[in-house]
Amino acid sequence: MPHAAIATLSERDAHRIARHAQAADAARFLHPVQQALLHRRGWLTMLAPRSAGGAELPLPQVVRLEEAVAAVDGSMGWVLTLCAGAGWFAGFLAPGMAQSIIGTPRVCLGGSGAATGYAEEEGDGYRITGSWDYASGAPMATHFTLNALLRRDGQPLLDGEGKPRIRAFLVPAALVRLVPSWNSVGMRASASHSYRIDGQWLGKDHGFTISPDTATAGGPLYRYPFYSLAYVTLAANVAGMAAHFMQLAEECMRHRRHARAGLPLLDVPEVAAMLQAKKDASTTARARFYAVLDDSWAQVADGAALDAEGMQAVQERSLELVAVCRAAVDGLYPYCGLYAAREDSTINRVWRDFHTASQHSLLLP
Repeated sequence: MPHAAIATLSERDAHRIARHAQAADAARFLHPVQQALLHRRGWLTMLAPRSAGGAELPLPQVVRLEEAVAAVDGSMGWVLTLCAGAGWFAGFLAPGMAQSIIGTPRVCLGGSGAATGYAEEEGDGYRITGSWDYASGAPMATHFTLNALLRRDGQPLLDGEGKPRIRAFLVPAALVRLVPSWNSVGMRASASHSYRIDGQWLGKDHGFTISPDTATAGGPLYRYPFYSLAYVTLAANVAGMAAHFMQLAEECMRHRRHARAGLPLLDVPEVAAMLQAKKDASTTARARFYAVLDDSWAQVADGAALDAEGMQAVQERSLELVAVCRAAVDGLYPYCGLYAAREDSTINRVWRDFHTASQHSLLLP
């Protein structure tokens, strides 16, 4: 039976997530209550095909949920986004393999996109060796996805243009060795560690190619371009964290007094106007972002392909939203006082999470 994923964040669940966020940050991984919620709500398989036991939710619903979770706890929003995103790859696996993976108890897929390992052809499969970085949610992953350079007899296999051939693989966690390496100032609870595989053999059915014409699941979700999906999900996380920061910054400014005027900062006209301008810019950029996302999804859901112009629009609106969020967070931080510099304050954690998440290579200005 398909998973009945909950597509919205309830107030009760938001409270549960928030209550354990500080402890998760200190422990450098999601609190057990947060982990259980991800599984109980079916969120980690919300992008996996219904035919494999996933929820296959419409992308706009997924993105709004990811933004809402990130607005409560950045690390949990990030783990949700990256692990659910890895679950999307089930739509490109052989159907039997996809069912086996998604049917795993407490399934969670993590992984890395860089091709920093090798897959040597051997019999009816590949022997995989390499090291990969930044697998968010690694401690709870039951499977890892990766990209590897293909080899035969120790020599790289090349495509028609003479470039090395790369293939994606899905590997059971039992064949993977975690390498604790996540020491970032922010997103601590995402536990985005490295992992190694040392000469482990996999059958060919563990390999897959990410392209609309290689999808094994029939829904529009698997015809939506990979990079467009990556842009909208990452940008939504950044937007959620920025919204959380702006809310906390306003609270700080409400209690902080202007050194010369002696007034609460929010009673100083220039400061109040600046805060409102940041909020208005964020609201406008967010509306433009969701308009493009909803339009692009409608186009794909109607059976059309998202062309280069459509993909460019998704990328531009995603990066525009991130840029506006950066300007808002960086512009408001100096008005928040030393409390915002305290490592044990919520606003400091959100500030650290925001500036770590927005360093993702796809989100370069």
